[in-house]
Amino acid sequence: MVSIGNEWDALLSGEFQKDYYKKLRSVLAHEYKTRTIYPDMYDIFNALRYTTYSDVKAVIIGQDPYHGPGQAHGLCFSVRRGVEPPPSLKNIFKEIQSELGIKPPDCGELTCWARQGVLLLNTVLTVRAGEANSHKNIGWEIFTDRVIEILNERERPIVFLLWGANAKRKAELVTNPVHRILTAAHPSPLSAYNGFFGCGHFKECNDFLTAEGEEPIDWSVKPV
Repeated sequence: MVSIGNEWDALLSGEFQKDYYKKLRSVLAHEYKTRTIYPDMYDIFNALRYTTYSDVKAVIIGQDPYHGPGQAHGLCFSVRRGVEPPPSLKNIFKEIQSELGIKPPDCGELTCWARQGVLLLNTVLTVRAGEANSHKNIGWEIFTDRVIEILNERERPIVFLLWGANAKRKAELVTNPVHRILTAAHPSPLSAYNGFFGCGHFKECNDFLTAEGEEPIDWSVKPV
């Protein structure tokens, strides 16, 4: 049984009993035995583990985990301390500097954001080494859709930051008018200049949270 260790256990308990999830678990058991899969199986649910339901202020949605050695640890766009930040993450830091004047950090581990209420959720939570999108359509999308639907039902406002086509598709799940949806191009070097740079999302997110009586996010990256 999955044990996240916070409110998500009760909120998602029914999900873990559904047929699609049982099939997903079976596929993953075989994959982890026969392939190199990222992240480590104990890190799959770190996004939910680090940011419990009641604490969520903002949601950033990624595609699937990084597929290089030592990178993925269960938080979208984040890499472990000591690992070179990938290009998309460097572009995120550039946009933060442009908006808020925060100098880009050397470290790319975003656990400090998660601890403040930023749910760093990939659409798909696992991947084969060296094979981007290799665990697409094995069931994770159903699971992460349910996470977003549960958050949509909450009355305390949340900011959803959706970058790129995959993330934008999740916007249809956010129907509660108390929430704010911000969309832009993906921060990848292939698309960042087509609408990610200059999007203003980090400042707009904090302005919205402040207006709603919530503490804004400190978008600097610090050791946890």
